[in-house]
Parts: sequence; C-alpha cells; structure tokens
Amino acid sequence: MSPLVDELLPPLFMPWQLILLRLGGATVLCGLIGYERESASRPAGLRTHMLIGLAAATYSIIMLHLIAQSDAFTGNVRTDPLRIIEALTSGIAFLAAGMIVFSQGKVHGLTTGTGMWLAAAIGLCVGLGLWPVALIVTVLALIVIRALAYVEYKALETKKPEDGDG
Repeated sequence: MSPLVDELLPPLFMPWQLILLRLGGATVLCGLIGYERESASRPAGLRTHMLIGLAAATYSIIMLHLIAQSDAFTGNVRTDPLRIIEALTSGIAFLAAGMIVFSQGKVHGLTTGTGMWLAAAIGLCVGLGLWPVALIVTVLALIVIRALAYVEYKALETKKPEDGDG
C-alpha cells in the first residue's frame, strides 16, 4: 500500500495549503479581468481568463517543484526556469492571437487577446508567490481596460462628424 500512497501523495516542496492559496488566488485575480471582458460581451471572458491564470500558476508551481527537486536527479541535469515561462507565453500568445480578427478595415479582439496574455503573467506571479506584483498588475489592468474605455467613449462621443454640406 505504501507505493500507492507515495505515488498519490508525494512529498511537496511547499505546504499544500500554500499551493491551494496560490492556485485559488491566480484564479480569482484573473477572474476579475475575465469578468470585465464578460461584462463587455467579449468572446473570451470569465472562464477563459480564470483557466489561463490557473494554468499559468500551475506551471509556475511545477517549475518551483522541479527546481526544489533538482538535487534528487542523478547525472548532468540542468534546470532553466525561463523555459517554462517561454513555453507558457508562447502558448498563450497563440490563444490570444486567435482572438484578434481584422475585418472591414478594423481590428477586433486586441484588448481581449492582450488581457489573456496578461492573465497568464498574473497567474505566473501568483504561482511564484509574487503577490504584490500580481495585485498591482490586476488593479492597473482593470483601470486600463475599464476606466480608459470610458474615457475613449466620452472622447469619441464629443467628436461630431462634420457636415458634408461644405
């Protein structure tokens, strides 16, 4: 029975409560950005952003675990944490690019795609325990997305089309 227990409950490099907090935190913070996108009726909303943040936090926790376990590997094994970050950003960039559409001379989905990319960065921050960075980035993102959208709307509203009766 011990090999089965060891397989299902391996020793972790940090307490499971901390892992749960980081995964949950990434999900919630990215969910805030996703909620804003959802409320604006954008195609990638709440669930998409939450899953991106959760995945990014998971990958960063896996990376930390591998680094903590690197002494257990025999032979010539090198660890490079940047490879996980590069792989994650490449994958998210692929998803985000799929959200961007050029149609009838206009670009659509650029802010949503950027929000997805940012959600991955927030998830990485939380997964690595960089809570202050994740919180600041989340607040700034919400300000940029929501508040500046309002400013843009008001600026366009005051700009009247000119009469064609020259």
